[in-house]
Amino acid sequence: MRLVSLLPSATEIVYALGLGDDLVGVTFECDEPPAARVEKAVVVGGKDTRGMTPGQIDAYVRGRLAEGGDLYTLHADALAGLAPDLILTQDLCRVCALPSGHVTDALDHLGCRADVVSLDPYTLEEVFGTIRAVGEAASVQDRAEKLITSLRARLESVAQAVAGRARPRVTVVEWVDPPFTAGHWVPDLVTAAGGDPVAARGGKRSVETTFAELAAPSPQIVLVTPCGFHLEGAIEQARRVIPHFPGAQVWALDADGLIVRPGPRLVDGVEAIAAILHPAAVPSPPPGAIARVH
Repeated sequence: MRLVSLLPSATEIVYALGLGDDLVGVTFECDEPPAARVEKAVVVGGKDTRGMTPGQIDAYVRGRLAEGGDLYTLHADALAGLAPDLILTQDLCRVCALPSGHVTDALDHLGCRADVVSLDPYTLEEVFGTIRAVGEAASVQDRAEKLITSLRARLESVAQAVAGRARPRVTVVEWVDPPFTAGHWVPDLVTAAGGDPVAARGGKRSVETTFAELAAPSPQIVLVTPCGFHLEGAIEQARRVIPHFPGAQVWALDADGLIVRPGPRLVDGVEAIAAILHPAAVPSPPPGAIARVH
């Protein structure tokens, strides 16, 4: 089977299921594993936002959407040339990846007959469902169930380690300029790590808010996890929120690696958050995962 992944989390799922050799096309953002972007054809491009501030990125995104434009470019001819059997895409967020409708329209125009599977989880449990969906579509159901079982076992280990401990109030800042709440599966990660997510929208879209609203529940710990950034960029942004949370610990996390991509590494994220909330109960994550900035 020839697979094409049009979002980074799907690429990670494909490799976790042992289907890397079947993957022929990816996006310019598929950087895990690093070989994906180097060894596979890139069929979706987009603007390089490196060097832009969070405010500039937000203004660019809002401007493009207001114009009815797209943030991503599908290289349709390249896609057709790969002759895929299965394409993995999404409708969850226009800021995160190309919507599935665009892909279907392109395939119809090109006369391609690939199956298109849209992965649109809003909760951690639904993320496991997307792993199962990819396994079924690629005829590796047994591998998918084995992977899900192993991920659940790791979550159970964290749950046992933090059981009976006080749950600190945790605010997650998904964007800093303007500030956005934590939505979708992110509050689930905090809960699984032994925390109490506040100022959050579990199972719902993230929305713009204010720092006053994020600080209102008096969080004890603030996690800064900006979408599209790894730890270095998150640290820079976390320093900007310190004045808004003078009484709290402020931590930066590798957002793309641990928090915002709905794939297997979300369990790494739970383990990393648990190490922040309950450092005496669980092992520290590897270097490059988290950093305390206040």
